[in-house]
Amino acid sequence: MTTGADFILNALVQEGLTHLFMVPGGLVDPFLPALARQPKLQPIVAAHEAGAAYMADGYARATGRFGVALGIGGPGLCNMATAVAAAKTDASPVLVLSGEIPTDMEGLGEFQDASQATLDDTAVMKPLTRLSATVASARCLDHWLRRALTAMWTQPQGPAHLSVTRDAMTSACAADYKPVSPYFDAFSPLSRPAALAALKLLETGPKIAFLAGAGVEHDDAAGALKTVAERWSIPVATTLRAKGVFPEDHDLSLGVFGYAGARHATAAILNDPADVLVVLGSGFNERDTMHWTLDGSAQKPLIIHVNTDMEILAAHGVAGHIAPGDCHAFLNLMQERASALDAALAAGAPQRRAWLANIKAAPRLYDIENCASPAKPLHPATAIAALRKIFPRDGVVLIDSGAHRAFAGHYWRSYMPRTYISATNLGPMGWAIPASVGVQCARPDRRVAVLTGDGCMLMHGMEVQTAARYNLPILFVVLNNSALGNVWLRAHELGELPAELTSLPDHDWAGFARSLGARGYTVTDPSALEETIRQALAAKTTALIDIKTAKNCPTPVYDFNAGAKSWSYHE
Repeated sequence: MTTGADFILNALVQEGLTHLFMVPGGLVDPFLPALARQPKLQPIVAAHEAGAAYMADGYARATGRFGVALGIGGPGLCNMATAVAAAKTDASPVLVLSGEIPTDMEGLGEFQDASQATLDDTAVMKPLTRLSATVASARCLDHWLRRALTAMWTQPQGPAHLSVTRDAMTSACAADYKPVSPYFDAFSPLSRPAALAALKLLETGPKIAFLAGAGVEHDDAAGALKTVAERWSIPVATTLRAKGVFPEDHDLSLGVFGYAGARHATAAILNDPADVLVVLGSGFNERDTMHWTLDGSAQKPLIIHVNTDMEILAAHGVAGHIAPGDCHAFLNLMQERASALDAALAAGAPQRRAWLANIKAAPRLYDIENCASPAKPLHPATAIAALRKIFPRDGVVLIDSGAHRAFAGHYWRSYMPRTYISATNLGPMGWAIPASVGVQCARPDRRVAVLTGDGCMLMHGMEVQTAARYNLPILFVVLNNSALGNVWLRAHELGELPAELTSLPDHDWAGFARSLGARGYTVTDPSALEETIRQALAAKTTALIDIKTAKNCPTPVYDFNAGAKSWSYHE
């Protein structure tokens, strides 16, 4: 007999998934024997339900498809709430499956009852997902699973949740599942009239630049962006979330614009601004617009905004022209209309190259000397530069939330899509540690590293044990400054107690890693950095490097801070 649990697992395999991230519990017991009957889906047991959901998020970001987390309802699902919210704010497609008691026991006081008669798990998840629903019967599974995946994939993408009752898990399910994802793989919507009008606006002036956002990654448009940029010598900046969608060692790269951004991107968009800025798949949030100075700049460029998310297109009214649609479809249209565009774009290319050369004559980064600092404790930039020097070009790095996010955003160079992964909107601390497990499961052919901090390790460091248990060759790099770094940088100026509240005792994270079954290394001298990183990578197993770093290192967010000073909530 094919049960409801079998049906769900078989459907996930048909959708192309290879891993399921979970924490077992009584309310999902029927899935355990079903997993034994489905050898094509490997279960990964996390230390905590939040970790399972973060792993599913990492899997989704690494593959461009979706990830799945499974846990009990009630406490298990509530443990996933922050992870689900982070996935929603970054438009990451994650399917959350939670188990629930039998329908005829709802509201009678059964242990961990979180059904609609009590806590109502679906109501808890509704604000955090694109869809949250209860599946009360196996006869409804096909309908609700397809509807959840459709809601998850529809723009704007985001998580979906199904609360699956024991009735639905254990009863027979004879439905013939047909995969949903192929419908979306072939769907690239574009308002052609609006896009054609946008292309006409490229004749406004020779100084044209792209600002690439996460939509370029979501729409698999990085290759098309590179082709178009190279054809007409159009420079490209990215948001921090989209770092890597355009190779940062390319002659046309301006680097990141916004928080922890590069000086070249700031110059091309604000200081010596483009005549036309084509914003591809990005919103206009605080960090991606330098505190909204893009809107308030006296010499702001004409902005063409391409996005599939109509809420984002309508939210700010910043753009001079909007083109609702897929980034890939828009860039394909540019190539399709190449002969018509050549007159203006080819003619303006020499001026554009001269403008770019003038911008790039100035330094790209701030405080570059910190990348080779001999200081002890180590400067964070020194650690990041050493890892970048040794780490494979196509390796995937995950960046956690903290001061290390600013240092990594500024000093790390990324060369291809989905190799620089971070939760950049909600940005929960510790996200990268479990998310890396999902990434490594999705990309067993790539080296995976995590840049995190000691504060983040306190929150989700236990998931290092999950990586070690499955022998995943992830390298965890802990920038250990005995503080909640970014918060301490602000708080210590406010007095003795604020400084104390944001400081942490030093901890032996290498010893902690060894206790969990991983390799552990400690670095206190910058001269030992490169050799230690090589040893850790050569081990080809789970490894952690505890790097003792200084906490009193200003983060390279000077342009962003200047934007904050020039902008007021009251104007």
